[in-house]
Amino acid sequence: MPFLKHKEGTEPVRIFYQDYGKGKPVILIHGWPLSHQSWEGQIRVLVEEGFRVIAYDRRGFGKSSQPWGDYDYTTLAGDLHQLILHLDLKDVTLVGFSMGGGEVVRYFTEFGADRISKAALIASIIPLVAQKDDNPDGVPQKALDEILATLKSNRIGFLKDFHKNFYNYKKETDEVSEANLDFDFSVASQASPIATIKAAEAWAGTDFRKELKNVTVPTLIVHGDSDNIVPFQTSAKQAAEGIADNEYHLIKDAPHGLNLTHGDKLNRLLLDFLKE
Repeated sequence: MPFLKHKEGTEPVRIFYQDYGKGKPVILIHGWPLSHQSWEGQIRVLVEEGFRVIAYDRRGFGKSSQPWGDYDYTTLAGDLHQLILHLDLKDVTLVGFSMGGGEVVRYFTEFGADRISKAALIASIIPLVAQKDDNPDGVPQKALDEILATLKSNRIGFLKDFHKNFYNYKKETDEVSEANLDFDFSVASQASPIATIKAAEAWAGTDFRKELKNVTVPTLIVHGDSDNIVPFQTSAKQAAEGIADNEYHLIKDAPHGLNLTHGDKLNRLLLDFLKE
């Protein structure tokens, strides 16, 4: 299995990745608390359309190392940068889902756009999740504190129900089955407990508003107007206002996990953007 072995942060890590296809490289960065496997419905389509697709597991998740610390966004963006250097990638499109949008924006802050030609933020947390006086549409701090407290006291119980809200699940819907929920739970429950908590602290507490100007490449922004995890008013809408060169799509009735429930629409938007 392919691993990137390097030291980013306080201890060496192994970052697991998959590398498929030929053509212009597209890096898929997964959301919390899953792994690269959440991109299953996009990997096949992008490879078949002639792109080289690299999908990796964030440290602490999937098959990657599970260090005790170093889950801040600067370190996570460093892992991404080392993967790009390891594979000597150029003309890259970075695609971040949910938490993964943070790696995308922090990458531009730390490393610039020399190797990057495009970016995409899919149901992303960018620029700020938390509710503040100057971000009234954000998630109340009390709700975020409750999530973190539950992860510390009953992580498995929290994860068992989390993806129902992730997909706005209703029993026996066409888009999401109980099998989908079971699969996500199996992936999320096997992630490092400390990584699950520390990564949640990162996406819940990092303010990227001042960093949006650093995204200097054409950027696709896609969000669902029924996202119960990351409301579009505090994320995609503000990202579209802060990133100079962007293409913004709000998908009607789409939940947070739109890569599954509205996969065909997302794939079409991605392909059109990548081929422009």
